[in-house]
Amino acid sequence: MALHCIVTRPAAQAADWVAALHALGAAASALPLIDIAPPTDPTPVRAAWERLPSRALVMFVSANAVQHFFALAPAGAGWPAGVRAGCTGPGTAAALQAAGVPAAAVVQPAPGAGLDSEGLWAQLEAEPWAGRQVLVVRGEEGRDWLADTLRERGADVAFVAAYRRCPPVLDAAGQALLARAQAEPAAHGWVFSSSEAVAHLRALVPAARWQGACALASHPRIAQAAREAGFGRVELLPAPTPAAVTAWAQRCAPIQSASQ
Repeated sequence: MALHCIVTRPAAQAADWVAALHALGAAASALPLIDIAPPTDPTPVRAAWERLPSRALVMFVSANAVQHFFALAPAGAGWPAGVRAGCTGPGTAAALQAAGVPAAAVVQPAPGAGLDSEGLWAQLEAEPWAGRQVLVVRGEEGRDWLADTLRERGADVAFVAAYRRCPPVLDAAGQALLARAQAEPAAHGWVFSSSEAVAHLRALVPAARWQGACALASHPRIAQAAREAGFGRVELLPAPTPAAVTAWAQRCAPIQSASQ
């Protein structure tokens, strides 16, 4: 029997992933380990919309950044011509296009490249950035590697927090799923797309033992966080898709069962 996949993305994305996994015949449940909330003060996002036409690039760190940024768009506002929207993965690219950004204006890592800031920079580094204005749309905190790199090349980089990332508050179903995962670690496979989600799991159940559990991580930093949390087997899948996650769940189950 394949592993029961636990999808730890924020609720909106986790629901889509679970539906896609079910369509492929995989057993899966959502356990969002990051809650997403609107910004406490929407004024900076509204001001960012006013200055949008002056930007050479607007970098969105996630689909949540897209959704919350566009939720505060002025009535009737469209995406300005000549402004590119950067992202690090296909999910965010799809969210941008769904929000009305033309596909030609979206820049993301090349196929086969890492789904991270370095992969996006590979698409941008040949350009002259001195004096150009860049906006990074993110949560209240985030990784600054791309912003620092652009600044080193002379770009004027600003940030705006379009949403807040909060620790999860589990409902009864989430608490029951977490209890089952602790009771039967070898039967469950954790799908992590954020090291913050791993940290929140550790805070929720600090005494949990995950040596018998599998984890799938989308980036080396996330994989390292899962190892530090005690997961006995951690695999890296830089460009996860529902089909790839389903194959992983099927592949890992016999190995875990044999170890019991």
